[in-house]
Amino acid sequence: MKRGRLRVLLGAAPGVGKTYEMLEEGKRLLADGTDVVVAIVETHGRVATAAMLEGIPVLPRHTVAHRGVDLTEMDLDALLDRQPKIALVDELAHTNAPGSRNAKRWQDVEEILDAGIDVITTVNVQHIESLGGVVEQITGVAQRETVPDAVVRGADQIEVVDLTPQSLRDRLAAGSVYPAERVDAALSNYFRLGNLTALRELALLWLADEVDSALKSYRAEHGIQGTWQARERVVVALTGGPEGETLLRRGARIAARSAGGELLAIHVSTQDGLRTGSPAALAQQRALVESLGGTYHQVVGDDVPRALVDFARSVNASQLVIGVSRRGRLAAALTGPGIGATVIRESGDIDVHIVTHSSAGGFALPRLSGGALSVKRRILGFVLALTGGPLLTWLLVAIRSEDTITSDVLAYQLLVVLVALLGGIWPALFAAVMSGLTLNFFFVEPFYTVTVSDPRNAWALVLYVVIAVLVSFVVDRAARAARAARRAAAESELLATVAGSVLRGESAIPAMIARTRESLGLAGVRLIGIDGEVLAVDGEPVRDGRFESIPVDRVGSSARATLELHGKDLDAADRRLVDAIVAQLSAALEHTDLAQTAREAGMLAETDQVRSALLSAVSHDLRRPLAAAVASIGGLRAATNLSPEDREELLATADESLATLSTLVTDLLDVSRVQAGVLAISLGPVDPSGAVLSALDELSLGPDDVELALDADLPSVQADGVLLQRVLVNVLANARRHSPSGTPLLVSTSRLGATAEIRIIDRGPGVPADRLEDMFSPFQRLGDTDNTTGLGLGLALSKGFTDGMGGTLTPEDTPGGGLTMVVSLPVWGAIPATDSVATQEGRA
Repeated sequence: MKRGRLRVLLGAAPGVGKTYEMLEEGKRLLADGTDVVVAIVETHGRVATAAMLEGIPVLPRHTVAHRGVDLTEMDLDALLDRQPKIALVDELAHTNAPGSRNAKRWQDVEEILDAGIDVITTVNVQHIESLGGVVEQITGVAQRETVPDAVVRGADQIEVVDLTPQSLRDRLAAGSVYPAERVDAALSNYFRLGNLTALRELALLWLADEVDSALKSYRAEHGIQGTWQARERVVVALTGGPEGETLLRRGARIAARSAGGELLAIHVSTQDGLRTGSPAALAQQRALVESLGGTYHQVVGDDVPRALVDFARSVNASQLVIGVSRRGRLAAALTGPGIGATVIRESGDIDVHIVTHSSAGGFALPRLSGGALSVKRRILGFVLALTGGPLLTWLLVAIRSEDTITSDVLAYQLLVVLVALLGGIWPALFAAVMSGLTLNFFFVEPFYTVTVSDPRNAWALVLYVVIAVLVSFVVDRAARAARAARRAAAESELLATVAGSVLRGESAIPAMIARTRESLGLAGVRLIGIDGEVLAVDGEPVRDGRFESIPVDRVGSSARATLELHGKDLDAADRRLVDAIVAQLSAALEHTDLAQTAREAGMLAETDQVRSALLSAVSHDLRRPLAAAVASIGGLRAATNLSPEDREELLATADESLATLSTLVTDLLDVSRVQAGVLAISLGPVDPSGAVLSALDELSLGPDDVELALDADLPSVQADGVLLQRVLVNVLANARRHSPSGTPLLVSTSRLGATAEIRIIDRGPGVPADRLEDMFSPFQRLGDTDNTTGLGLGLALSKGFTDGMGGTLTPEDTPGGGLTMVVSLPVWGAIPATDSVATQEGRA
């Protein structure tokens, strides 16, 4: 069966009109004779959206019972039996009710598509899984309902339903999105102009990336190798040299000249690891390219120009930026065209920018390598040539005849090869020259003279030298590769440990210092802060005199620490490894600073959140009873012909409003004392059953409202009688408010060892497991929109009071649905008595 087609309507925020446009499209298709059915639509009480449903067949919903509450979801089975041509499915990221066949609605959509039914669906950008963290940073709201990127990207058609931020705010203010009581909170929080602008840009950029992915897929499927310059992509080639920063900034300027330009940096490492840049420089350049909004890439390839061009073609690059060669002119003349010339020849339709810089070459001579073999092996090669040559000559002279000249030549050739294998090129060249001269002196007539009368003798000497050079070259390359492999393995192990240490957080720096000393065989290593403080040390203390100081820099700033190495002098390979360690140390120090900044920012954010909630409470919740009281008293003073009944009603209103205001102010003061840890508590023996009955009397709850199961033998508990009653009143009022009408609460008391428990059980909707801790946050109503019930401080105060009395307030799921609040307090006399008067801070 052919799979159905998926069409996604993507919005930047709720209220942009995704559902409306989906239904409008459904009506258009229905008018064209297409079999369209509404599988599920969430109108959220919006009149215009509900009106669009008229005339479109709507599939009845399926009812799912969960914890005594009936929830409605899309009837997947009925839809599959109906087999329409197109199904309209709203809110792709929706989480289905527990007990449904699939946990997520997008999984339902996958089944619908597999059945050959086309689907038109809606989703907001904040629900796309990869963007959840970004959206949370923008809005401060975590998204718990998400849909995988692959599901949305796999759609056959994605459309952005766009609306300018100000137009969306105007719709919100007009009541077209949320009810009137939610408009003010929405406009001042999630729907701020800056938030909406950022979300809109995020949606457009995500769709642009999707279009770019589709373009890459099309080019790959059709074998298109040429560059399609739909947008500027600038690739900057980095060698790890000092010119990298210049190239990156030039590339960033080129990319910024066009809207949507993209910057990519690439470093090519050879497979043998013999040609690489400074790890510290590469680390700084990587941080720079990321700060410029680009991405860093690293590939392996022996042919550097080909690797650069292949990478540029693979990302559909339009520009390639490389630096002028750092080789001198003489070196360029001797070694042929460099990377730049080869890249230009191979680039095809990719523009190549060759940027000059301060490190460009002048008249420097080419650098000659001393070879990869150790000094010991080169000495042994010379020893073999000096001892093996005379011994071989003595043996061959002893058996010399006219017929042995061929075997004599091969014997000396074998000696040259052996010397080359052992000592490399210089001993091999020495052995080749000496072998040629010895052959001419002892075995070519006239004997005991060095004459080159026959050109074949000169040719033999040349062949000796050529063979020596070729064999030495192979030996040198093999030795280089073996040494590079051993070095790479050791460096990889060290860097893996170093990187792991960085990720582990605070212990990273000491672990890196210890590993550095062990790997490099140093006597001591220590890290000194800019203020002279020793941040980490391993091994012997660094003594004055023979030690090396290396600054540990942060990108774009001055040195903030110094790495001191004590012991042996470091060779070039060790210094390259130290550069990598210094770069990781810089990252670790940066990580430490960022962690400290994040902790400080977290505390400031928490304080700001409480301050914002307090301002909201003062501006709304406190103003309401205050306004009612002022109006009542003002009416009493202004009116002269009020009846006794009207006067009594105004006085009652003023009295009730002032009492409510007094309660709210008391709660605010109490919660501030709880958070400051200075709440005065007077501990003594309290009868838990009496406290329960007093709380019920205060709330005017009778037998029809509450069922009691009180333990008559339960002893007194250690508590503050006034605070315990307030805890029970708050918890009982909260439970009653969330209980179904006509369903009584259950209050029970019991003893568990040295602890007494008071359980308040309701049969309401309960609280999700991931929101249990949020219940006790100040100014938190867990989504309640009823602003007449207080400031959301009841449970926060109850938990603070209970903790201050040495007890606990714990939420539990009620079997069969609902919430159970357990107040646990120590039994009086079961624990050593403390002072009868304490503060919360003192008890902590």
